[in-house]
Amino acid sequence: MLLLIALLQGCATQLAPRPESAPHDADAAPEALVLRFQNSSIAPAGDEAVMAPEALQPGDILLTSMSGFTSAGIRLMTFAPVSHAAVYVGDRQVVEAVGSGVRVRGIGELLEEETVVLVLRYPDLSTEQARSIKDYALEKSGTGFNYLGVMLQAPLSVSRRLCELPLVPSALRDACIRSMGVISQVAASESRLFCSQLVLQAYRNAKVPITDADSRLISPADILHMRAGDVPSVRIHKELRYAGHLKYPSAMIVALQR
Repeated sequence: MLLLIALLQGCATQLAPRPESAPHDADAAPEALVLRFQNSSIAPAGDEAVMAPEALQPGDILLTSMSGFTSAGIRLMTFAPVSHAAVYVGDRQVVEAVGSGVRVRGIGELLEEETVVLVLRYPDLSTEQARSIKDYALEKSGTGFNYLGVMLQAPLSVSRRLCELPLVPSALRDACIRSMGVISQVAASESRLFCSQLVLQAYRNAKVPITDADSRLISPADILHMRAGDVPSVRIHKELRYAGHLKYPSAMIVALQR
């Protein structure tokens, strides 16, 4: 049944070592490999998952969603519960690319506007690297929004479902998606940026490339699947660590705790 659902959604899969904590199964794949499916859940994982803004670190990646047609459309298009990405630069400020362009705003304002805010953290990010990410992001403030790049995400998100069919090997899936970068060349590069493109370019500028894939191909959903325990659509250098939620609907938290 899971495989059928994955086929219908174009859900990426990956053969990975069976966790040591997992119960032994005599029918498990050879060499203790298990089939993992891409995970779209963003429910907080326990009480410790709720974090305060003071716990944020420069370079943290914030993935969000909000009520409204635009956010809902992006989530529907990418089969994911997040629609926006931003980078925390310290001093209670985030940098993000929105319709009006790249801007800097306070974390409090972001929390008031967004419905869900979860935080992913690149492991072992040095102080110097975090500073480079901050400098790049702040320098891009005022840069125009890459509308063409976002528009290209729509047809790409449909065609890439073929690349992400279950049981497609990771290397082939990565090559298939990255080949679509030829199409994205018609979109401006760093002269105009959309949200996830800004985040990845900030990391790349700091010599911390999360992935070698063209940043114009990567959506907030793709960044979500780069977290530990998930199945990334493209090859990544290191899994992002889930740091916690800054915001999640309280009614849903109560439901999860029951």
